[in-house]
Amino acid sequence: MKRVKGKDALFLLPAAAIMGLSVFLLKGDAWSFWAFYLLALVLGLAAMPLTGRLFKCFDDKGWVFSKVLAILISGFAVWFLTTCRVMVFSAGSCILVTALLGILCVWYLGIRRSPGFKYMPLGHGRLIMTEELLFAAVFLMWTYLAGFNPAANGTEKFMDYGFMEAMMRSSTLPAQDLWYSRGTINYYYGGQYFAVFLTKMTGTRVEITYNLSRMFVAAFAFILPFSLAYQMTADQLRSRGRRRFRFEAGAAGITAGTAVSIAGNMHYVVYAVAIPLLNRIRGIEEESSYWFPDATRYIGFNPDVPDKTIHEFPCYSFVLGDLHAHVVNIMFVLLLLGLLYAWMKTGRTKKNNDTGALFIMREAASPHIILASFMLGVFQWTNFWDFVIYFVVTGGTVLFTNIARFHGNAKKVIGSTVIHAVEMAVISTVTILPFTLQFETMVQGVALAQNHSLPHQLLVLWGLPTFLTILLILVIIGDNRPRKEARGLFAKMQITSSPDLFAVITGLCAMGLVMIPELVYVRDIYENGNARANTMFKLTYQAYIMFGLTMGYGIYRMLMLAKKWIFKAGAVLVLFLLMCTVGYFGKAVNSWYGNIFDTSRNQGLNALTYLEGTLPQDAGGIRWLKANIKDHPVVLEANGDSYSTFERVSASTGLPTILGWYVHEWLWRNDTADLNVKSADVERIYTSGDEQEVRRLLAAYDVSYIFVGSKEKEKYEDRLNRDLLYSLGEIVYEDPAWGTFIVKV
Repeated sequence: MKRVKGKDALFLLPAAAIMGLSVFLLKGDAWSFWAFYLLALVLGLAAMPLTGRLFKCFDDKGWVFSKVLAILISGFAVWFLTTCRVMVFSAGSCILVTALLGILCVWYLGIRRSPGFKYMPLGHGRLIMTEELLFAAVFLMWTYLAGFNPAANGTEKFMDYGFMEAMMRSSTLPAQDLWYSRGTINYYYGGQYFAVFLTKMTGTRVEITYNLSRMFVAAFAFILPFSLAYQMTADQLRSRGRRRFRFEAGAAGITAGTAVSIAGNMHYVVYAVAIPLLNRIRGIEEESSYWFPDATRYIGFNPDVPDKTIHEFPCYSFVLGDLHAHVVNIMFVLLLLGLLYAWMKTGRTKKNNDTGALFIMREAASPHIILASFMLGVFQWTNFWDFVIYFVVTGGTVLFTNIARFHGNAKKVIGSTVIHAVEMAVISTVTILPFTLQFETMVQGVALAQNHSLPHQLLVLWGLPTFLTILLILVIIGDNRPRKEARGLFAKMQITSSPDLFAVITGLCAMGLVMIPELVYVRDIYENGNARANTMFKLTYQAYIMFGLTMGYGIYRMLMLAKKWIFKAGAVLVLFLLMCTVGYFGKAVNSWYGNIFDTSRNQGLNALTYLEGTLPQDAGGIRWLKANIKDHPVVLEANGDSYSTFERVSASTGLPTILGWYVHEWLWRNDTADLNVKSADVERIYTSGDEQEVRRLLAAYDVSYIFVGSKEKEKYEDRLNRDLLYSLGEIVYEDPAWGTFIVKV
């Protein structure tokens, strides 16, 4: 890039401010923060020769997408080789494989195949520096917030954190299931795997990177939509002859990033702002009781009906502290969307006049579609729902692009689309075989929806982005109407610009995802009373992301280029209401983190600091296990219900136990008879007075250590055979004050 001088030197001031703030706000965790940031920077630079080719139509050549692409490819390569037993899963293997891939990319694509670094973003230094500053600033903001409630405790954090600890201990993958000692993890653990991969690469600890990883994703959830919406807006304004567009494109990018990662939904505006305001005007004084999870538990809860559903979105996940598969996968689905737009933009200019086998070979050779197919395969491991969703989104993008490419030649449109569909199915299936061959599916079929959302509920949650999408479509149709060649649907699509066409695709796909749970749902163990919950949750989560992109672009597209004032007024209204939903972020942060301006309240990023305060009887024993036990021997503890503090030992250490959270293992394995046997055996070990029976069960389950602490006393009370357990082997840890002890069998 060009040497920094003149106005560009101003970028050094905020960069220095961010560095100073990180040390002041994060204190001892600042090193871990910068380790993650610098790793992403180095990996992104190494992958730029590849990313630059794929995103050559972007002004920044896909600079921020390069970071995620590098993490995806290098992380997957390590997982693939480990799962195929080619190497062990260790920090050394992660670094070695990543370094070799980086050297190969730089040498072969960057030097040998590209003299003069043809595919680097030369001449766009300001855009690159803007993106880097935004990424670092948002990453720092979220990381600082995490320190006010870092505990990996509550909701499903035991599962997320435990998966990470289990993989950190394991030299093979999939790791042993911490809550089912006789089996390996039978879940979509890819999201947590990538967090562990980054942990090993940076030489940090899970206690810190549990929180750091989710905030890393939160930063990407802002900067990737920024880059994509910026490029789409710049392309549209450039096509209309605008030579100056940085401000408008930047505003669109900021809006898209905010809409995807920071904004809430209109539930907050209606129930936390509008209704209380109306009540005050009417003289009704009542204390606000709005709780930020209300925006994710609306349909089925208000009014209270048996059809309970879930409709979460990224901001809620980031505030709450989730590190689920669908959260980590956000950065990968945004990479896929950016890749699809790059393919649409470049692919429309490429003609294929070949026929027969040559036509097939040329169509199948698209690097964008090959990479997209590979990513769809990865999604089957990181979050299977995203595989299904984005297979359709990718297919829709391919179809719409082919209609525009081949100018109504039905034979070529259908032929190319079928070729790509088969290619996507084959590559995605082969890519993830090491996972699917060891995985037992949890899907029990699809059924027609017996319950439906109330119309006003759908309007509150999804009315605003749907309104914007419809407005945008009307504007695009109106812009094309005066053109003689724009007669008929296919003709309109052929002359529609790539940014407009892509925004329509994401908007329509999002609308479809909202409507599907009103028609059908995927059957699972929650069918009684929560039948649509998981289906609505996973589908509308992605709808929210695509709606955010559509709004970021669509608002400024209409403000700048719409010919009728009514559309401009509509864009202003949508922008105003969207900014109102950002108040949800403030409400959620205050509710969950408290006063964030009091830096003395910040606890740092350590996810296990809660142990001494919440589980004081067990904290010492858990820390002894973490410090002294290597590999993954079985440590017995009392099993209990999901979402409780049972399994605090296995979750905190990654050490497997006979049986953990019952409902989760029911979901993952769908074998209640087996789970009931294991649950009964655990109870017999802790309550039986027959030493021979206890020893037999311990041997049958290959138990190495027995933990006796607060939850065992709580569950078994007077039936706990404390003295018998105490005599079964060596007491390796004991806390006389609490009566907690660990027996090495």
